[in-house]
Amino acid sequence: MDPSNSTQPPGRSALLDSTGVLLVNVIFSALGTLLLLIIIPGFKEAFVKAKLAGIDMSKKTKYEVPEAQGVICGAVYLVIMFMFIPLPFYNEFSSTRIAFPHNELIEYLAALLSVCCMIFLGFADDVLNLKWRHKLWIPTIASLPLLMVYFVNFNSTVIIVPKPFRQWIGADVDIGLLYYIYMSMLAVFCTNAINILAGINGIEAGQSLVIALSIVTFNVIELNGDCHDAHLFSLYFMIPYVAVTFALLFYNWYPSRAFVGDTFCYFSGMTFAVVGILGHFSKTLLLFFVPQIFNFLLSVPQLFHFIPCPRHRLPQ
Repeated sequence: MDPSNSTQPPGRSALLDSTGVLLVNVIFSALGTLLLLIIIPGFKEAFVKAKLAGIDMSKKTKYEVPEAQGVICGAVYLVIMFMFIPLPFYNEFSSTRIAFPHNELIEYLAALLSVCCMIFLGFADDVLNLKWRHKLWIPTIASLPLLMVYFVNFNSTVIIVPKPFRQWIGADVDIGLLYYIYMSMLAVFCTNAINILAGINGIEAGQSLVIALSIVTFNVIELNGDCHDAHLFSLYFMIPYVAVTFALLFYNWYPSRAFVGDTFCYFSGMTFAVVGILGHFSKTLLLFFVPQIFNFLLSVPQLFHFIPCPRHRLPQ
């Protein structure tokens, strides 16, 4: 019942050639992967000296591993996306006969602003060790630019009712403000769901990579459908994300030489929320989070302190 699935945004420009632009995106992403593989080990000492390091509690051998490496991953991602900004709009930049699609550029920039905010706030969490009650409203604040752009460009809050229920409810329902609350909560869920399912080498980056590859596959399949432009927009964000996450996973895999930190979880969750909302497949996005939803439900007694919740939920 996704309102965004029922409405296609105003047509995005055909661009230089969507295949050519995607190819450049892939090249930038590959360069980002190589850069991360080089610089992550180089920053180890700097993070350890800054006391951003921890002991792997699930191993008998105790040695310091740099934490918050998601900030390096996020920084490289932003560099890739900033360098990529002109390319989807190359035709409009180079021709005075084509009206510039300001609404599309605003979407792109608002999406980057939300991701950038979450990287900053995630790093603040890694440094300041924020409490859970703070972690709930941080993604809500960071999603505000996204919701404003959605309101200005689309403002569609009509959901399509599944066929078995249409005889009672009708074909569609306008839920109004509730849909904006849903989108805000989606950002909160995506960031914290990845953060909750953690504690084993490679699990944060690994689950994020699986979700990202699932989204990329879905986008590629849907490129031939009615929402071609929305899924192309999603690919612009997800291909670089897959690239930087792969590089981080390389060092986070067992035995871990880098911990991703809350920065990566926040960065990942907001990136998924951005493409789900502006790519118009927020309902489908939740299907890719089924394991995280199950883990959240399993963790509810501890999260709400019905039973004791130690900081590191590890067996004795």
